[in-house]
Amino acid sequence: MRFLIAGSSGFLGSHLTEHLRSHGHEVRRLSRSSGSADSSRWDPYQGYVDPEEIEQADVVVNLAGSPTAGNPHSKQWAHDLEHSRVTTTAVLARGIAESNRKPAFLAGNGISFYGDRGELALPESADSRGNALLTRVTRVWQQATEPAQTAGARVVILRTSPVLDRRSAPLKQQLLQFKAGLGGRLGSGQQYFPCIGLTDWIQAVTFCAEHDLEGPVNLCLPDVPTNAEYTQALAALVHRPAWFHVPAFVLARAAGAMAPELLGSVRARPEALLNATFEFAHPSIESTLRAATS
Repeated sequence: MRFLIAGSSGFLGSHLTEHLRSHGHEVRRLSRSSGSADSSRWDPYQGYVDPEEIEQADVVVNLAGSPTAGNPHSKQWAHDLEHSRVTTTAVLARGIAESNRKPAFLAGNGISFYGDRGELALPESADSRGNALLTRVTRVWQQATEPAQTAGARVVILRTSPVLDRRSAPLKQQLLQFKAGLGGRLGSGQQYFPCIGLTDWIQAVTFCAEHDLEGPVNLCLPDVPTNAEYTQALAALVHRPAWFHVPAFVLARAAGAMAPELLGSVRARPEALLNATFEFAHPSIESTLRAATS
């Protein structure tokens, strides 16, 4: 298959590109400063992408967007977070809608779509509630795919949860903290924390491309841990105690717009993948953390 990937230089994009190529797929990268034979220049903020690149693709993947890490008290950061994701998605969706072949569109998105829902299990059919920043962003991010959907293209909404790997946030920073004996639960610790290992994320995205999945797909563990369970598993892995506790009111002030991501509870379930017989390499938080830190 021929893939066209936006955001291929990021952590997830680079690993997905490497995996696809190693499994016999052809990958073309979209770059704002193209200078290599395997890439094509695009300028999403000017509404430009080469229509021939889309016409020749079997699958278009969008993982582009400004970093989630930043100053959560900054209005500019919040604006860039939304604008970059919505703009890149909209440009690609329009390009797909205007093409003759209508390649499949795997559109990056976030598990924050559901909002803080306590212990309620959340398959892909669950609605979106609340007004937390990332919850609002995921809604308009998804809406930006509508031109491609209306034109009849197969569109997959990749509702990605935090991807765990020792080389990237959030686990990279947490490992340093926990190894120093400074790990601990956040708030009550009873909030559900959806997450997934890098290997399973790559395999799941590839599975979505190669199979006939369509619509939203939750990219998270089948058994989502609570924050307390995650804390205990990581502490046990590095053989350190995790006695610290960060009160909710402290996090609410310090984390600003990102506080709901730390204190909110999203018990997502990857029903679309499970129904399609996708098999997780690391289905538990313990095996996921072992693989992520090896």
